[in-house]
Amino acid sequence: MRNTILARVLGGLAFAALAAAAPLHAAPNEAAAATAAEPSRALLLQGGQNFRDLGGYRTRDGRTVRWRMLLRSGAMNHLTAADFDYLAKLKLRTVVDLRSTEERQAAPVPWPDKTAPHILTRDYRQDAMGLEGIDLAKLSGETARARMAAIYPGILEHFNDQYRELFDRLLADDAPLAFNCSAGKDRTGVAAALILTALDVPRETIIEDYLLSNQTFRPDLSAAAADPAFAVWRQLPADVSRAFMGVDRSYIEGVFRVIDAHPGGAEGYLRDRLGLDAAALATLRSRYTVAG
Repeated sequence: MRNTILARVLGGLAFAALAAAAPLHAAPNEAAAATAAEPSRALLLQGGQNFRDLGGYRTRDGRTVRWRMLLRSGAMNHLTAADFDYLAKLKLRTVVDLRSTEERQAAPVPWPDKTAPHILTRDYRQDAMGLEGIDLAKLSGETARARMAAIYPGILEHFNDQYRELFDRLLADDAPLAFNCSAGKDRTGVAAALILTALDVPRETIIEDYLLSNQTFRPDLSAAAADPAFAVWRQLPADVSRAFMGVDRSYIEGVFRVIDAHPGGAEGYLRDRLGLDAAALATLRSRYTVAG
């Protein structure tokens, strides 16, 4: 049973009942306020979960990532009619949903037919990504963080095809584009790091964006109370729970170690693993960043 729990919640493959059950409730006028001259990074949608914008970050050559073009999120199954209207006004064209088949079936998103974006998914089974055989009772906060850090290079590999498709859509100008998983922190966090790297945003800024999930992801374990498997989860020490349901600098640094070790470093990785040659990178930077 403990390994069943790991398969559901570790490595960012958070079971939909956990990741999607605690939307960031906003006042009705807060979503409209996001269209102000200085946009908010977090899209305060009434039913949003860890929904935020990659806009506003400065690149190494002094350009700025465009607002309301590149959106990252957790599960969207709690979005309200007002939220869908707001996203339609943003002219959201594409959603790359990184969730497993199981997660999507458990938490479908009721997009309105007339304004639904193009949804890109891939069917795959949810798994523990190399964490089988772990005894939860023997974990400390430190060892739990080490386990999480160890799986992140596997996220790069496991989701490479979907990350390539995400960049293909950006190169095809199918934006504004949103990408999401259940919690919006692990699979989505790696995707955001790849996008910001391709746009030449400094590494430290990318890490700071990744760590924002500790403030904007709102898990609600009470939603899983009916599932007996989660009784073990509720008994975990607080530091172990935080390691699994939060983010840590060491997690994303594991991704960057793989990227930096690739022949040619980040540029070589983007080219060889994601199909982004110099011309493609120039297109992305021209399209999704602005001067000044």
